[in-house]
Amino acid sequence: MAQFKLDVEKASSGELQVEVFPAMQLGSAQDNVDQVRNGKLFMTWISTAYLSRTVPELSVLSIPFLFSDRQTAFKVVDGKVGAMLKDKFAANGFLPLGFMELGPRQLTNNQRPIRSITDLKGLKVRLQPDEIHIATFQALGANPVKMDIKEVYGALQAGELDAQENPFAVIRDRNFHQVQKYLTNTSHFFDFIVLAANKQRFEALKVEHQKIIQNAISKAVFAQRTSAAAEDIRAIVDLANRGMKFEPVRPSFRADMRKATESIVDSVRQRAGAELVQATLDAAAK
Repeated sequence: MAQFKLDVEKASSGELQVEVFPAMQLGSAQDNVDQVRNGKLFMTWISTAYLSRTVPELSVLSIPFLFSDRQTAFKVVDGKVGAMLKDKFAANGFLPLGFMELGPRQLTNNQRPIRSITDLKGLKVRLQPDEIHIATFQALGANPVKMDIKEVYGALQAGELDAQENPFAVIRDRNFHQVQKYLTNTSHFFDFIVLAANKQRFEALKVEHQKIIQNAISKAVFAQRTSAAAEDIRAIVDLANRGMKFEPVRPSFRADMRKATESIVDSVRQRAGAELVQATLDAAAK
């Protein structure tokens, strides 16, 4: 976003000014979504989970174990599926300007190594406020709890939660290694960051200013995806060096998790529609 700010202000000769508010200075993740929708904020940089309440069709990107790798994930959102989702955003007052990487989501906990479905039973896990995320962990036998990210460290420290799930880099940068012992590369979801603008405010800009913003977003998306992939690898090494006990998922365990969550697709069809779900499944398989 710092690069985006520089590019926009330079290309517009200062006619457009960008103010960046990191670390949730303007409220919780959900607050930011609401502020963009009502036009108080021009744009937010947010996980899809926090937009799925308002744009339920985004649930197609939360089908568990949908993407085999990040390349597949980006091909899907950059293609037909992304275009279909753009219409769903628009119907709710948003304009998606780009999809960045939050990353494959991994499980940490303070109870035991996670080596099988049985080890997940009853585990009190913090999740993002996405109904498909919640249903997935219920299907795995865990006890999911919705909670804003700002509250998670304290809840883990106090023992109010057993576990949480996030990409490796978020686990490291939020210092969850200080309050969690075990790390498991479940990769149950691939999570995106959406750059979502208020559609009406964006379209009120001069056409040349719209183009400047879109060009700067394209550069920012490319840079962020590149750096996020590198950070994902670096973070797992950092977490191991900081004392977390890493437990890699065996193929048989992953197969069991896939089987346990197969029915989640039906729930997604109810939220997002059969056409969009099928298009997503086809694109991911292709």
